[in-house]
Amino acid sequence: MIISLGLTLPSVKAQAFARLADAEGALTTESVPLAFTTPDLLPELMAFLKENRLTIPVVAVGPAQPATGAKAIRLGAVEYLTAPPEPRLLVALLEKFAPQPKSGGPIAADPVSQQLYTQAAQFANSTATVLLRGESGSGKEVMANFIHHNSPRASKPFIAVNCAAIPENLLESELFGHTKGAFSGALADRKGKFQQAHGGTLLLDEISEMDLSLQAKLLRAIQEKVVDPIGADKPIEVDIRLIATTNRQLESYVAEGKFREDLYFRLSVVSLDLPPLRERTADIVPLAQHFITKYAQANGFKTVPHLAPAAAEKLTNCYWKGNVRELENTVHRAILLCGATSTEISPDHVILSPMSLQHMNPAASNENARASITPAASSLAAAAYASGGATSGFVPKRLAEIEKETLIATLSYTQGNKQYAADLLGISLTILAEKLAASGLTA
Repeated sequence: MIISLGLTLPSVKAQAFARLADAEGALTTESVPLAFTTPDLLPELMAFLKENRLTIPVVAVGPAQPATGAKAIRLGAVEYLTAPPEPRLLVALLEKFAPQPKSGGPIAADPVSQQLYTQAAQFANSTATVLLRGESGSGKEVMANFIHHNSPRASKPFIAVNCAAIPENLLESELFGHTKGAFSGALADRKGKFQQAHGGTLLLDEISEMDLSLQAKLLRAIQEKVVDPIGADKPIEVDIRLIATTNRQLESYVAEGKFREDLYFRLSVVSLDLPPLRERTADIVPLAQHFITKYAQANGFKTVPHLAPAAAEKLTNCYWKGNVRELENTVHRAILLCGATSTEISPDHVILSPMSLQHMNPAASNENARASITPAASSLAAAAYASGGATSGFVPKRLAEIEKETLIATLSYTQGNKQYAADLLGISLTILAEKLAASGLTA
């Protein structure tokens, strides 16, 4: 359930509250992936979340005043939107923090993917714990959704928790809940994710990042089907199907004493390895076409541009270090570069990331790198390439200028929304902040 405090967002399905006091019950007992608030109520809301050890992303919505926006970010808001917020910005935030279940099933055109989903469908009807292994961005959460929606629990909650994104001292309360007065600031009882997922499925994303002491409590919850909220006098029974994901080699973690061996065997009753996107190349173009339609519609295009054969080949030949997540960001950028009036996405619109380019073979990497440079810098890049780097003393300065211009243009397009800008550029919010600081663009 999305919550809005002190404002109404017509384009977002949210439960609106005029005062924080009215919203406290929902914040502490319901699964809240995202909260919107006005700047004047933000300090009170952030203090309440801190006191109750709640890790809910908060978006502040207010007037177009840079000082107000900067203050909101300093107080802990993940974003500041100018009122009324543009629908495309809201779409980006909802996709980031409150993703909806995929409709129409997963995209699996490659035989490797088809076989994997066939196996997953066979396991879906059981109650066995599932461990999904694979690189970051390879589609582990999509697979978890698929298992849930093809199980007898499909009509019940699907609750996801990112163990790597929640501080260690907050994760126990996030998972198991707490009672009123259990610690300083615990002003009300709070249901943990296990209770919120009762009858349904609980996804523990990146479980390898969980602290050892908490792993013991998790093991008991799985084996005994009970949880012990912080401060509670007696355990509470829960009925959940557990799915865990990791991008680590858990066997190495067990050998190094970083992960409990008994928990490892309890989690891996069913273990599925998701191959990286570069090993299931037949999925690339269908996925790209799906993202083209998605972002063309999100940006208000009257017609959905088609993917030129040469652009499709460029996508297929990419290494995709960031897997499906990187492909999605690349296609989103291509849509923006293509523009609402164009009917075709050409190879020039497909800008590959340096991380993927450096893993490709030298010939393909050089060719794609030259094709990915903006037209304004193409003659300079060609000269440097032809001279074997003779002009390398000048190229870094020019690339820095191009990067700065790209940052300014992207932030202008997103109206200062840094999370949206980071997604469009295919980088993390932390890296974006570093690049802004290096370019002298921070306030």
